[in-house]
Amino acid sequence: MSLKRIIHHFNVMGGPAELQLYLDAPDKNQSSLVRQAEAEAFRLEKKYSRYRNDSVTAAINDSSGRQEGISVDDETAALLNYAQTAWQQSNGLFDITSGVLRKAWDFKLNRLPDKKRLARLLNNVGWQKLLWQAPRLQMPAGMEIDFGGVVKEYAADAIAALLRNQGVQHGLVELAGDISIIGPHPNGKAWKIGVRNPDRPESAIATIDVFKGAVASSGHYERFITVDGQRYCHILNPKTGWPENSVAGVSVHASTCLVAGTATTTAMLLGAAQGRKWLQEGQFQHLLFEV
Repeated sequence: MSLKRIIHHFNVMGGPAELQLYLDAPDKNQSSLVRQAEAEAFRLEKKYSRYRNDSVTAAINDSSGRQEGISVDDETAALLNYAQTAWQQSNGLFDITSGVLRKAWDFKLNRLPDKKRLARLLNNVGWQKLLWQAPRLQMPAGMEIDFGGVVKEYAADAIAALLRNQGVQHGLVELAGDISIIGPHPNGKAWKIGVRNPDRPESAIATIDVFKGAVASSGHYERFITVDGQRYCHILNPKTGWPENSVAGVSVHASTCLVAGTATTTAMLLGAAQGRKWLQEGQFQHLLFEV
C-alpha cells in the first residue's frame, strides 16, 4: 500500500500548528491520528497555560509563599527537573521564574519599562531561590513559574512520540516554527526546514536538511518594541531584566525540540559572540545571525 501524505493545520498555544504525515491507514484511522495529535497539544496547553485559572501553572503560582509548598505530578516534575538542568547548564540564563518580568514589559506599547518596577520584579526572579525536591516545590512569596519557554517545544516532542507509537514512521510536527521530526520522507530524503530571514521574517534565508531530531528558532522578529531606533525583543535576561540585542535570529538542530528551544533562548541571551561559542562547545548544529 502506497503512503499518502497528509497536511493538517490547526491553532494551539496562541499560534499556528501543522502536521505533515505519510500514512497508509484508511481515512478513518487517519482522522483518528490527527485527532489524537490535536488532543495532546490541547491537553498540554490546558495543563500549563498561565492564562487559565485551572492549570497546573496557576496552582503552582498560587502556592507561592506557603510553607508547605505544592506536590506536582510526574510529568510536571520531569519538566521542573529539566528546567533546573537548563538553568544550571546556561549559567542561570534559562530561568522559568523570569516570567514575572512581563509585568514591567508590555510589548504592545512602544515604551521601555519603569526601571524601579523592573528592579523590584528582579527580586522575584531566580531558580536558586526555589526549594525543589521532587515532587514538592516551595516558592517564596511573589515568585512565579512560567512554562511558556518549554511547553510548546515539549508538546512538539510529545506529539511526535505519540504518532510514532501509533506506527507513523515519516512526518513532522510543527508548533509555531518549532519542529519535531517523526522520520524522514518515505524515500529516505531529509526534510528541508526553512530558516527565517530576521530582516524579512516572511521569507527564508537558508534551509537545514533534517532526517531526525528537531529544530527550534528564536529571533528578535517575534515580539519586540522599537524605541529611539533601538529594537528590544521579548527574550529577557533573568539577571538584568533586559534583552540582549546582538542576535537577530538563531536556529538550532538538536535531539529534541525541548533541547533545541532551550539552546536558542540561551544563545539569544548570551549575545552573538558568546552565543555562537556556547553552541559550538555544545556541538549543536546551528545558524546564528547577528544584528
